[in-house]
Amino acid sequence: MSTDSISYRHRGITPRNMRLAAVLAIAFVLLNALAIYRYDTFAFSALPLVVLGAVLLVKNPRALLLVLVVATPLSFNFENLTAFKGIGFYFPTEPILFVLMVLYLLKLGQGYRERREFMRHPLTVAIVVNLVWIAVTVLFSQHFFISLKFLVSRLWFVLVMYFMINHYFASRRYISNFVKAYIFSLSLVIIYTVSRHSLYGFSETAGHWVMWPFYKDHTSYGALIALFYPMVIFHLWRLRWKGFSKLLWLVIFAIFSVGLYYSYTRAAWVSLTGAAGVFMLIKLRIDFKVFLVFVGMVLAGFFAFQDEIIHNMEKNRQDSSDDITEHIRSITNISSDASNLERLNRWNSALKMFADKPLMGHGPGTYAFEYAKYQKSSDRTIISTNMGDGGNAHSEYLGPLSESGALGALTILAVMIVSLAVGIRLYYQLDHDPYLKGVVLAIVLGLVTYYLHGVLNNFLDTDKASVPVWGMMSI
Repeated sequence: MSTDSISYRHRGITPRNMRLAAVLAIAFVLLNALAIYRYDTFAFSALPLVVLGAVLLVKNPRALLLVLVVATPLSFNFENLTAFKGIGFYFPTEPILFVLMVLYLLKLGQGYRERREFMRHPLTVAIVVNLVWIAVTVLFSQHFFISLKFLVSRLWFVLVMYFMINHYFASRRYISNFVKAYIFSLSLVIIYTVSRHSLYGFSETAGHWVMWPFYKDHTSYGALIALFYPMVIFHLWRLRWKGFSKLLWLVIFAIFSVGLYYSYTRAAWVSLTGAAGVFMLIKLRIDFKVFLVFVGMVLAGFFAFQDEIIHNMEKNRQDSSDDITEHIRSITNISSDASNLERLNRWNSALKMFADKPLMGHGPGTYAFEYAKYQKSSDRTIISTNMGDGGNAHSEYLGPLSESGALGALTILAVMIVSLAVGIRLYYQLDHDPYLKGVVLAIVLGLVTYYLHGVLNNFLDTDKASVPVWGMMSI
């Protein structure tokens, strides 16, 4: 018997097992072809992924988490497929998240406990307080089962991507793998989107939907490109000008830049400008408290002179455009731009919902089902709807305010502020480790882009944003 035969038998790969594998593979191909031809469904095609996920779950959860990260930019919502109308979850990410959450809860049930310093960390405390308050408001929800589903969804994002994965982030290599996995996968989506967009002459109108089925629209797509843009710049900056790695990151930087430009996502562009400002503040070592005071003064100035500001904004009649300059000018158009006007309608509805139930809110995840009756006729636009199918409050802050009351908004705001404060403080402490220092800075700036974007949109109820955002906080 040859040495190779002995080696394969030692691994459990025998001629009999190989024949069995061949038979199973042929049977799968035939059954899958029958399902597609006879029943017009591709659901059976997911079986190999299910088997692979089950094997990794048992043998190597560490690897399965990275598979999850790679799959996130490429995931799609079953509601987008004709054959699965009414089934709303992202495949394959949310089934993987659910199974990993159950595994984590089973470990806790068997006596596993997180490190004391991790559980007492200010960011962990802020996150737990937010989760507890969401759970409390579920009990008072106008739509109990919808709110319960929202809570379970938030739990599988946070328990897996903040708590469970944190143990593996003790490894620098795992942090690097996490970041690169998402960036490389998102690069594929950008290449697909830009290629498809080119068929329509890169028009602004087509730019709203060419990223389908991977992203619902251009706003979430642009927000995630902006989230990782500082990380791409960091990896490009830290490498020397020679070698394949530098060339690879140059290509990725070009891909992200083109994707960001042709996303026509105004909020993403503005958020990166804000991140650049925070970068300068960090480099100048401006105290974070001073920065918060400055932000407070800006907000106070806006409310003090809001009538004059709004009056000037109403004079702007520049609609969205293929021209970059005109498209940027359309950001402040609240006289004729339907997107901006509808966003104001959603915000006003959210504020009225909060005024109606300021303590407990209407229930987590219920905004889309409740806001219609709070719309004023004067606020309605050509894209307004009463059917609850027009999306959410378009704000990471007003959404929780209307759904979970004042404490709902304050606790999620606390999570965001603490994450930035902790990240900036850590950046100043990591002079001995240039790589981790750069990663932390890139994460802080990436989160700044998302938090600024959160003024105009909210995506934390989707895998696209929750997987990287909670993962970055965990790092």
